Amino acid sequence: MATHNALGKAAETMAVRLLKEKDYTLLERNYRHGKAEVDIIALKEEVLVVVEVKAQTSDYFGAPESFVTPKKIKLLVQAVDAYLQERDWDIEVRFDIIAFKKTGQKWVHEHIENAFYPFG
Repeated sequence: MATHNALGKAAETMAVRLLKEKDYTLLERNYRHGKAEVDIIALKEEVLVVVEVKAQTSDYFGAPESFVTPKKIKLLVQAVDAYLQERDWDIEVRFDIIAFKKTGQKWVHEHIENAFYPFG
């Protein structure tokens, strides 16, 4: 596995653990629809929380969360729409980012709630 893939998988595993510690209920991990992959889908109270996980070893090119592009947002929204339709759910949806930075053996994270809003 390439180093960046291992970094991403480790970050996703830590994100799941963080969410469980905050009493989120994990529904899906790596949900796929078409070209989109949703890292984590969870429930927090009555809200469906869609979590994009980003990880980096440097801020040289910007903060990890800055790599959630408009194209990625569009794909996430399409995937979540399909997810809701498959289950016939009508529920509030929130989009979060959990951004990780790894320096040596030290990991630092930021959970950004309502990181972005879907657009048409």
